[in-house]
Amino acid sequence: MKRHTGLWSLVGFAVSSLFGTILHFLYEWLGEPRWIAPFSGINESTWEHMKLLFWPMLIFAAVQAFFFRGERAFICIKLRGILLGISLIPIIFYTYNGVIGSSPDWINITIFFVSAAAAYIYEAALFKKGTAECRHPIAAALSLGIIAVMFVIFTFYPPGLAIFMDP
Repeated sequence: MKRHTGLWSLVGFAVSSLFGTILHFLYEWLGEPRWIAPFSGINESTWEHMKLLFWPMLIFAAVQAFFFRGERAFICIKLRGILLGISLIPIIFYTYNGVIGSSPDWINITIFFVSAAAAYIYEAALFKKGTAECRHPIAAALSLGIIAVMFVIFTFYPPGLAIFMDP
């Protein structure tokens, strides 16, 4: 299993990138139905772009979990990878905008793919190293659940912070 972590990461990156890209447009393509809003991008805010990476990574993790049943630290590694990916989106975006002052669409797209790649490379390194610990797997799973709930709630009731505002 550990020999194939690079392949799993490559497939995870491809799947998450593809579905994240589809989710970017899905809300509009379907005529803006309320039921898809928590999972799809409803505007161009940074928060919505984080959501586009979170859901595909979470779903891929659920599928991957079946094949990684013997990996004791699986859920903690996936939590770390997902947190890295969704955190890099605002970090890179706001750093770049702070320095340059604007962000063309091709840079925003690149930020999404770089964040996804970094997340999966990090996960592969943790799986390959084999020393990751997961002292509180239930807390890790609950953390992913809380993040998912936050994406749903903040889709419909976004706080008045810049990260939630549609530029």
